Formats: sequence, structure tokens, C-alpha cells
Amino acid sequence: MARIRLENIAKSFGNHMAVGGLDIDVADGEFFVLLGPTGAGKTTTLRMIAGLEKPTVGRVLINEVDVNAWGPAERDVALVLQQYSLYPRLSVRDNLSFPLRSRIRGLTQPEIDARIDYAAKTLRIGHLLDRKTDRLSGGEMQRVSIGRAIVREPQVFLMDEPLSALDAKLREALRSELKDLQMRLGATFIFVTHDQVEAMTMGDRIAVMNKGRIIQVGKPQEVYSHPVNTFVASFVGSPVINLIAGQVAGNAAVVSPGAFELPIAGGGREGRYTFGIRPEDVKVEQGAPVVARVHDIENHGIEKVVTLRIGETLVRANVPARVAIGLEDEVRFGWNAEKVMLFDADSGVNIRAA
Repeated sequence: MARIRLENIAKSFGNHMAVGGLDIDVADGEFFVLLGPTGAGKTTTLRMIAGLEKPTVGRVLINEVDVNAWGPAERDVALVLQQYSLYPRLSVRDNLSFPLRSRIRGLTQPEIDARIDYAAKTLRIGHLLDRKTDRLSGGEMQRVSIGRAIVREPQVFLMDEPLSALDAKLREALRSELKDLQMRLGATFIFVTHDQVEAMTMGDRIAVMNKGRIIQVGKPQEVYSHPVNTFVASFVGSPVINLIAGQVAGNAAVVSPGAFELPIAGGGREGRYTFGIRPEDVKVEQGAPVVARVHDIENHGIEKVVTLRIGETLVRANVPARVAIGLEDEVRFGWNAEKVMLFDADSGVNIRAA
């Protein structure tokens, strides 16, 4: 397998800078996720690793070897796309064997059969081997597409939003299967997604990207609990974090004097801030200090996401599904003072981030 390093990578298309100044170090055997909105530069970064695009500046290194001058075939990487890229009139077996029949590989038929059998067993598609791919479901086609990568036994698996075209239930199942597959193969995976749930559940580490640059790299829980700025805080986490403008006065966050004042752990220098608090850390309960009206209710099965209104300010809170609550009900709430994040009001930088 392989370690992947990008050194000061940038890519421009004419006057448009798609990626600028990236430094990434992906360990051998790591499941590394590039997370960000559409247009963040994730796919361009992946294509530069694959050799489909050449960086304008910087170096791509595989196992400490500069591969900028190498073509895709020389890099020994496998690319799995959202589009399945299968031959519809061929059987699953023929699709799996296709990348192995190159004379450059020099594989015998028994060797090809062994690789196909291994991929089919790994992905549980053995019963589909003689079926034409145009008769497969979306999930089956994506498994075959991943199988085409496995049979090549590449150094690195590059995956560009491979699950985004699937329905929610199938996406959830394949997330688990892909992570399990990566652990069994001990392979290096670089996975591109705009879905923060995929990133949080699958990645050993996450790189959050925006506008061609990396904003933060870390383990999922680190990125969730200690976002470096308001962009990361709002992009990672569901329901989305509450970002509330206010002032610090002593050990209190003052959003609306007399109506919305709550403690914060450790206080802070007095002045304007944006307070960040996750909905699970907002507590709706009798006797809590702040009075609010219920503005909106979303039922999520085992819990409800309730939006509270305090004057012009809206705050989301998670409450158990069993709690009886209705629109425009008067409720009281507080928050976990230890979990409040302080962001600079102008720059959005987390002043407490490690």
C-alpha cells in the first residue's frame, strides 16, 4: 500500500484557482476523507493524486517518490467514481476481468480467476458474476465498480463521491461495508464527499476544504468538538450548530440583556463574539433560566429538533421524542456552559481551538 503526500499543491484553470497551497500527509493504510461543499476543490485534488491533472505548482509524492511526471497507470491507483463506468453489455465477471487482461500485467487466466473470486467474495457479488451489468441495481453496480478497483490490487483507492447517487438506506449500508473493506484490505483510501455524515462515520481523519484550501485536518471528533472557525463548525454536525451573536460580560454570554444571558465556562475577554453551541448541549427543562417560544419542530424518530425563539434570535435544541411540546408553547432552556465555543465576531476564528 502507500503513503500519499501533497506538498504545496496548487491548480489553476486559466484565471481560476481551483486548489491553492495544499499540504496533506495521508498515512499508509489510512482512511482519509476530503470533505467540503461543491466547488471546494476536492475532486481536483483527487484527480491530481490520480495523475489525471497536473499541479500548477507543488509535488505529489507516493511512498516518498515524486510522481508529478508519471501518468495514471504508472501511479498504480484505482479511481472509483459516482458514475459506475461499467460496460453495460458485458457480464459482471467480464467487467471485473477487463482491467486485468492488459498484456502489460501478464496475468494468467487462473490468476485472473483468483482475483475475481476474491473481489466477489469480499463484496458479496458472487451470485451476480454471470449477470449483465445493465440488469443490476444501483447498489450492485457500485459494488461491481469497487470490485474493478479491488482486482487491480492498487497501492491507493481514490473514491470520488461513490455513494451519492444511492438512496439513503443503501448509502448507510455501503458506508459500513466500505469502511470494513478498507480495514480488511489494510489499504490506503482517499474518499471525497460533501456529506459530513459519511466523513464522520468513515474517516480516520478528515480534511475540511473550502474555496480550494484546507481549513482544518483532524480526527472526526476533534473537528466536531474543536472546529477552528465558524465555517467548519457549521459544516460539520447535524443538526447544524447554533451560531449566536452576543457579548461576553464576566462569565456570561449576553445575547439579549435580561432576556438571554447564560454562563460560559472560563469566561473570556469582554467584547463581541459569536457563541457556538451544539443542539444536543441546549437543555429544554423546567426551571431553566431563559424563556422562549417554540418556533418549529422537526421529528427525527427518537428525538425532536426544536427551534426556540427569543425575540429575534433562534436556537435549536434536541429533545427526546417522548416530550410533549407544541408550536408557540412557552418553554425554558439553558445550555452546557462547558460546551460553548467562542468565535471572533469578525474573523469567525475559534479563540479557544487547540
